[in-house]
Amino acid sequence: MTAAPVVPRSTDHTALRPLGLGEVRLTDGWWARWQRDNRDATTPHALAWLERDGSVENLRRAGDGATGGKHRGFWFSDSDVYKTLEAIAWELGRAPSEGLSRSVAELTAVMGRAQQGDGYINSYVQGGHEKRWEDLTNGHELYCIGHLIQAGVADQRVTGGGELFEVAKRAADVVVRDFADHRRPDTDGHPEIEMALVELYRVTGDRAYLGLAQQLVDVRGHGVLEPHHFGSAYFQDATPVREETTVVGHAVRALYLLCGVVDVYLETGERALLDSAVRQWESLHATKMYLNGAVGSRFEGEAFGDEYELPPDLVYGETCATIGNVMLSWRLLLATGESRYADSIERSLFNLFAASTSVDRCGFFYNNPAQRRVKRPAAPTDGERPTRADAPGTRPPWFACACCPPNVMRTVASLGAYLATATGDGVQVHQYVPATVDAGPATLEVRTRYPLDATVELRVATVDSPEWTLALRVPRWCAGATVTVNGEAAEPLFRKGYLELRRSWRAGDTVVLTLPMPPRLTVAHPAADALRGTVAIERGPVVYCLESTDQEECVDLNHVELLVSRPLEEHLRTDLPGGETVTITATGLARDDSAWSAQGWATLGDEPSAEGREVTLTAVPYHLWANRGPSVMRVFVPARKL
Repeated sequence: MTAAPVVPRSTDHTALRPLGLGEVRLTDGWWARWQRDNRDATTPHALAWLERDGSVENLRRAGDGATGGKHRGFWFSDSDVYKTLEAIAWELGRAPSEGLSRSVAELTAVMGRAQQGDGYINSYVQGGHEKRWEDLTNGHELYCIGHLIQAGVADQRVTGGGELFEVAKRAADVVVRDFADHRRPDTDGHPEIEMALVELYRVTGDRAYLGLAQQLVDVRGHGVLEPHHFGSAYFQDATPVREETTVVGHAVRALYLLCGVVDVYLETGERALLDSAVRQWESLHATKMYLNGAVGSRFEGEAFGDEYELPPDLVYGETCATIGNVMLSWRLLLATGESRYADSIERSLFNLFAASTSVDRCGFFYNNPAQRRVKRPAAPTDGERPTRADAPGTRPPWFACACCPPNVMRTVASLGAYLATATGDGVQVHQYVPATVDAGPATLEVRTRYPLDATVELRVATVDSPEWTLALRVPRWCAGATVTVNGEAAEPLFRKGYLELRRSWRAGDTVVLTLPMPPRLTVAHPAADALRGTVAIERGPVVYCLESTDQEECVDLNHVELLVSRPLEEHLRTDLPGGETVTITATGLARDDSAWSAQGWATLGDEPSAEGREVTLTAVPYHLWANRGPSVMRVFVPARKL
């Protein structure tokens, strides 16, 4: 069985077949080190915090039948336990561990005792704080069960199914009993269970789960949820899914819903669902996504803003929303085979997702700004947990609302499943990471220091089929990609964003892909008012930022311009957190704006001249910011032509 988060049962509507953690193994480099740290550092850190913040204790109390006592944390805290269990399951899919297996068994035993006889489980409801299914609009009951199902599916795909899978299946069965065939007309205010039910169908073959997933997609958008001060669009309940043209409302909810929409399409072939998901994805990427992969402009409602509403300093950019985009883009890639979805995954992973976690892998950002005007206090390393809106100057170890850390964990643990795919006639490599890829026609060994340098080497280790096609993604940002086979220039077919090499392969054949990545300046769409007149620095898939830690003492990043006519220079450094890093230097102008009046306004033509001096500006990868203490930071810099 393929050990991966998304494994379509039907092949009639998929362009590509996913590969599991046993087929794609990271072997070296930055991402492999993160996977190691995820296992050795983040997982025990998370388990300790789940005990400390009461999430596990809530379930223990439910198992003891305690009612009326204080429920610790948010009413949906069960989901943090379930996501952590899913992460551990994927870790066990990479390599066995007695300690991790014991953690799964212990937590599953707690959940088994908490689960009621008919399969229902929710520590908040069972604690007497609410009645079952009483407040679907706000209560997150189906959301929590959805995460439990995903943990159970991961366990089943990795181990063949143990008690965790049985707990999850029993919970799913009570949902089917109470909701299927429109026995209830409504759905959960937070989408999530839709994709989980489809995955459970894929594992079991029981179409009741698929049917309920489709029902929950169908009822959304018909005003089935209770009125809310953010409006029904917050819940994606204002417009039926098939009629929606743009992403609206709470960013994570919208993207999770669309994951379920694409999953239902992949099993049923209903084209209207795919068309809607593609329209909304295109709208997001054209008008509502930041360069660093952030989505969700507004703190209010954790929501998408209007088209081109992209303020760099006020952006919310929840980590979970970017993970949601990765999840959606992966499903659309499986459905269509189009490289633009892999491009989006790359942008998300190398930038905002990478920035979400400290280099020691035990600190996290909930929201991710593209500009920080002042140094904010460092996050507490012990004691009080920040709320999601506190946005401290460094990454806290946990949050009062702790959805993001376990979401990061499960993504890192399952990362191998997002790197490559197969078809009956070939292998497709979407992300360039040192790895072994066992894809049916052949086993490949991928060696690279990407994105530190531009070369990716793929060696054919074994061959099971003599003639097949190797497809290599050329990122949209790359111009002048070249490829050689056994040292000789090749002339591949370029299709859907991939260089396709078809030949009779032999063990030992070596392909070298070169993706030139000189530093470049990027500008935003002119309708993005908050970004007009600014530039950002990129190199390859990596977005850069200016951080006050690296600048000359005279440089105030709130009063600086970048001289765009001057060259950008690369520097390979080993003294930054996280190891080898390419930094970029540019020439800037440090402005002296002290002559401006206290009012801050002047008549055009009478404004004071901004004296300034040329300075060298040092840019570091955005994902490294705030790893050396609180700082001022900006991605988008006012441009000056001289």
